[in-house]
Amino acid sequence: MTEGVSVRILDREFTIGCPPEERDVLQAAAQLLDARMRGIRGDNRMAAFDRVAVIAALNLAAEVNSFRRELDGRDGDLQRGIADLNRKVEALLGAHAAR
Repeated sequence: MTEGVSVRILDREFTIGCPPEERDVLQAAAQLLDARMRGIRGDNRMAAFDRVAVIAALNLAAEVNSFRRELDGRDGDLQRGIADLNRKVEALLGAHAAR
């Protein structure tokens, strides 16, 4: 079941439907977006809302992609580390069984 949650972004109010258990996440996301858009708009109060929103969305999407690449790299490192540990354990077990 969804409920309407009101959020304010650049002094505009939006009502977004979301499940009650995701309300806090939505509000935190709206606060982040509001802060980013205010930073982009700066002192230029005449900047078009849509333009500021697209720039903020592109900046956030670029950050998400950067974090994904970083996580993928860490996943690869972790997989290699686990494989190395497995080889060492297998070698130790094989040496112990040979005794």
